[in-house]
Amino acid sequence: MRLISYDHQGHAAIGVVKSADANEFIALNATGSSFPGDMTELLASPGGLAAVKAAVANAPAHAVKPLAGIKYLPVVPRPPKIVCLGLNYADHAKEGGHEKPEYPSFFMRGATSQVAHNQPIVRPKASTKLDYEAELAVVIGKHARHLTRANALDCVAGYSCYNDGSIRDYQRKTNQWTIGKNFDATGGFGPWLVTPDELPAGAAGLRVQSRLNGKVMQDANTNDFLFNVVESLCIITECMTLEPGDVIITGTPAGVGYARTPPVWMAPGDVCEIDIEGVGVLVNTIVDES
Repeated sequence: MRLISYDHQGHAAIGVVKSADANEFIALNATGSSFPGDMTELLASPGGLAAVKAAVANAPAHAVKPLAGIKYLPVVPRPPKIVCLGLNYADHAKEGGHEKPEYPSFFMRGATSQVAHNQPIVRPKASTKLDYEAELAVVIGKHARHLTRANALDCVAGYSCYNDGSIRDYQRKTNQWTIGKNFDATGGFGPWLVTPDELPAGAAGLRVQSRLNGKVMQDANTNDFLFNVVESLCIITECMTLEPGDVIITGTPAGVGYARTPPVWMAPGDVCEIDIEGVGVLVNTIVDES
C-alpha cells in the first residue's frame, strides 16, 4: 500500500493510493470505517495497517477521490522523533573531506523543518546556501528497543523519500549540524509511505536520485549504504526507544551542491525531485522566505 497524509477541510486525513502511477486515492474517512486522520495515531493503533488494507478492499465508490488538487502533508506530519544519519555513503563522506566513519554521525530534525510533496521548500532570509540531499526515509510502526539483525525490520511500517535540505553555512557554524538542518520548511517528505511488502527487505538495492530542474545531481543505490537499514536500527535502539511515527533518515550519496565547482545552491523557481526506485518521486519547488 501507499498511504498519503493530506489536508481535508483544515484537518489531517489519510488516503491510500493503489499504485505509483495512479491518479486517484481512497479516502479512509469515507470508507465507513473509523480511522484517525494523523499518521502517527494510525501507526500506533493495534492492527491499524491491516484494518486499512481491509477497508480499502471494500471501499465504496464515493471513497475514491482524485489526487489532482489535493494539498499533501508530510507523510508523518509531526513525528515524535526524526533521527538522521550523516556520512552514510563513502563517496559523500569523501567529497566532504571526511574519512569513512566507524560509527554513523547522528543528528535530529524537528517537525517544523518538514514540508510536503508538491509544497515549496523555503530558502530562508539568513542564507542563500540551500542544498539538496536525496535520502530514503524509514517510518517506524511500533515501539522498539535493543533490536537485533533478526528482528530489526519488524518495527518498520514503511518507506518514503526525503530531501534533507541543508543550509550549509549554518551547518558549519558549529561542530554540530543540527542548526543547519532545521530551518523551517527545508526538509521535503513524501509523497507517500510505501509498506514493506511492496519493496525488497530493508529497501535494499533501490536506485536513489536527486534531480534539480531535470538534471541528475545524485545517482546511487541503497546497496551503497555504509550502515544499512537493519544495522542503523540496531545502532539507534542501543540508545533510544523508537516509537510509532518516528522517522529515520538514512543519509545522502555524493553529488550534493556544496561539493561542486562552482557550488550549486537551490534558488527560487528551481524544482527539486527526489526519486527512489519502487518508492516514488518527491517534488518540491523552491521559494524565498517571505
